Amino acid sequence: MIKKIYIQNYKIFKKFELELNTGFNILVGDNEVGKSTILEAINLALTKRLNGRLIEYELTPYLFNACVASEYIDSIVARKPIAPPEIIIELYLENNDDLASLRGTNNSKKEDCVGVKLEIVFDEDYKEEYESLIHDNVKVELIPTEYYKCQWYSFDHNALTARGLNIRSSYIDATTIRLQSGTDYYLQDIIRSSLDAKERAELNIAYRGLKEAFAETQSIRNINDRLIGKKGAITEKDLSISMDISQKSNWETNLVPHLDKLPFQLIGKGEQSALKILLALDRKATETDIVLIEEPENHLSFSSMNSLISKVKDRCLEKQIILTTHSAYVLNKLGLENLILLGSSAATTLRQLPGDTLKYFRKLSGYDTLRLVLARIAILVEGPSDELIVQKAYLQEHGKLPIEERVDVINVRGLSFRRFLDIAKELNKEVVVVTDNDADYEKNVQEKYKPYSGAPTIRICASTDELAPSLEPQLLKSIGLTNLSRMLDREFSDDQEALDYMCNNKTECALRIFDEKTEVAMPEYIRDAVKS
Repeated sequence: MIKKIYIQNYKIFKKFELELNTGFNILVGDNEVGKSTILEAINLALTKRLNGRLIEYELTPYLFNACVASEYIDSIVARKPIAPPEIIIELYLENNDDLASLRGTNNSKKEDCVGVKLEIVFDEDYKEEYESLIHDNVKVELIPTEYYKCQWYSFDHNALTARGLNIRSSYIDATTIRLQSGTDYYLQDIIRSSLDAKERAELNIAYRGLKEAFAETQSIRNINDRLIGKKGAITEKDLSISMDISQKSNWETNLVPHLDKLPFQLIGKGEQSALKILLALDRKATETDIVLIEEPENHLSFSSMNSLISKVKDRCLEKQIILTTHSAYVLNKLGLENLILLGSSAATTLRQLPGDTLKYFRKLSGYDTLRLVLARIAILVEGPSDELIVQKAYLQEHGKLPIEERVDVINVRGLSFRRFLDIAKELNKEVVVVTDNDADYEKNVQEKYKPYSGAPTIRICASTDELAPSLEPQLLKSIGLTNLSRMLDREFSDDQEALDYMCNNKTECALRIFDEKTEVAMPEYIRDAVKS
């Protein structure tokens, strides 16, 4: 199992370190924060492969961190060249007898531990050519990766080979289905690894027999007789057609999995994604130690995703799973304690959440916790009418809807406020709660939210006026009966009639106020909630 990954100068990461759980690891974060890059880096360090090919064949200047590359190019232009940058990916592994040969101090921290290290570094064999390049007034705009080499070592300073590294991993990118000759390389690898040597030999013999039988069918013999009859017109040798029976053309590149007699490439993409994930997880724990999954929810309906995630949970007991997701359902179901929130330069976890909060979201997994996790600022409200009014107040205050500034207004049912605040407190996330006082400010606001009063990023906004205990009387009080009658296009004889109508038609009234073209006088506690 991987205890920690260290990345230097690879793509978005200049220097990045992340500790991992032994079981599930759920990577979430905004776009372009490096979720996929972490999976890619782990796979690269475990296999020396990128995009299915050895890294030597995929090496480009664009693998290097853009800031580091820019600093290097600027130094060349300024005639004060700095050393060519290096990419380093290190995996710090769990100490066990099977991996004892990987133990050493060949890592950035000089720790005596088990691990593997992949480096993309300047090749000193090209020193003369490189010096000519940077001193001969040649315009250098990219890192000259032609002069680089890739080194794959254990922490014991020994060179690694794929056969010698006793760690098996599976990398599943469910966001794309890459097909090659009917099936993709990943699926071939799963099928191939599930067969022993004798079974593979039997398949080769059976496949060759089929191809030889093809040439003996009467229709093919008739065609070949006609081709041979043209000898001399095209070539002096006998021309015929058949199937390639050489060793190079074997069953592995032509065997196509079928589901209900339908070729794999013709089934739905959701089914393809789910099948690839489950095949990987179905391999014996001794054969696959680490499974990397990119967005397992992709192409799946809610019910199909539910089925897949349940199966993933059942089959992962002896494996380390590292996956990325944009689904709150996946996050809640697999456990918020396994969440790793990626920021631009660091990662945060929720391992210290109260146990009852973890159980709550796992059981009621429909809650969109991911919106809270990913928002720059979250405003929690009690219902759809509150959501509309808060958005209107924000629009009046800032000239934009909150979502345009990554402020997410989330409708949270009353009992869930504290559960969401447990997450916000742990993540140090800026959150505003807009709540009713329900005719008892001390009990329903002060006492209820007292556990979060010391959190600097959490604000509770509620009116102290217990005669106006909820949103509707607060709106009536701030807008006034005359203006409210105009906005709702109704004539009310008194405040009570207006209040009764609003309470019986909450969402409709909130929509009309939201669509109001003139300035709406908002309750003070809502104005406080949307201020910067």
